[in-house]
Amino acid sequence: MLNKAPKLKSTVKRKMKSNLKVSPASEAIVELLTLLFLKSLAEEAKAKAFEGKSATIRTQHLKAVSKKMLKKARG
Repeated sequence: MLNKAPKLKSTVKRKMKSNLKVSPASEAIVELLTLLFLKSLAEEAKAKAFEGKSATIRTQHLKAVSKKMLKKARG
């Protein structure tokens, strides 16, 4: 298990257009929002696994929850 959060800076820079300038504060906000989303996704998958009487979170639990979580995240 990971002890620290993965660095998302390189992923964000890869996805955005090269001519855009992003301030360090904006990068931090994007990283924090991504980590909050992943945390809520993990919590929902944990609840789904608990409903299925499973002790571990499996891929089917994440797939079942991800569509609902993405719709909720869009607003």
